[in-house]
Amino acid sequence: MQKKLNTIYFYIPTQVTILDVTGVVQVFEEAVHLGLDYKLEFLANQTTIQTSSGMHLSALKDFEQSNPTSNDILFVFGSSTRKINTPTEDKSFYDWLLKANANKTTICSVCSGAFLLAEADLLNNKSCTIHWDLLERMKQDYPHVKIEENRLFTNSENIYTCAGVISGIDLALFLIEERHGKQVTTNLAKELVVYKRRLAGEEQQSIYVQNRNHTDEKIHAVQDWIIQNLEKSATIEDLADLVFVSSRNLTRRFKKLTGITIAEYRTKLRIEKAKNLLHYSDYKVEYIASLCGYKSSKQLRLVLEKHIESLPSEIKNKLS
Repeated sequence: MQKKLNTIYFYIPTQVTILDVTGVVQVFEEAVHLGLDYKLEFLANQTTIQTSSGMHLSALKDFEQSNPTSNDILFVFGSSTRKINTPTEDKSFYDWLLKANANKTTICSVCSGAFLLAEADLLNNKSCTIHWDLLERMKQDYPHVKIEENRLFTNSENIYTCAGVISGIDLALFLIEERHGKQVTTNLAKELVVYKRRLAGEEQQSIYVQNRNHTDEKIHAVQDWIIQNLEKSATIEDLADLVFVSSRNLTRRFKKLTGITIAEYRTKLRIEKAKNLLHYSDYKVEYIASLCGYKSSKQLRLVLEKHIESLPSEIKNKLS
């Protein structure tokens, strides 16, 4: 008897952002190649739709011809943040969403797809995140939704939401880890050449692009060096020598252009690296501390406890 495959459904509306869709699809395509029992189906309310870039996607299946069940995953995408209007799907689509929810299907929105879930009343009194540029509109249009700002993705029972674009990949990997474990997901991330796994509560703006809204090439060079050498304890003088300025000049320019000190910047990056290694690697805490530029696990623990109000339970367990 042939084994029934679990289905990953992708509902694609008109004016969708291509990367919102393709990033998530690629995760599950690679999952299939690695031997996971999934099949992919692409749904819409018409057989051909135009994306926000003008590209057309065709041969899409009528969503009403599918019946997602409790073992399936449904991704609902939205229109581009630059072109989104009031949701235009008709009542049959929202009835279909409600039926999928009643079947306990895992339902995930990507970026503005959260508006479609909210329109179907699936987000009432549930946690939700969305692209930062759409937060205020979501608050205004759907006041019963519990907005969580500056998060990559959220989960309330069988409903998941994410900020969009690359965070869709983060959510897809998270779902696979929930179902198949960390090792499978690690192998999958390697296949995708994912540079860094990100946790749900991380900020939407990557730590690596924060504090870089300036054009000073020497300060950028110092920031790049710090990112690539977090295990090293370079002094201000060492960093100044790298870009041929005085330590006093570097200190002043760095704070003026980034809004924080060099020490604060390096600490932010080290905390980010430590969180990721503690959550996703099997390294000993002492070794992780050394990779992040700390002399001992005790020093790392003190820094994390000082700068992170709520540590994930897995990190707490490793530090204890």
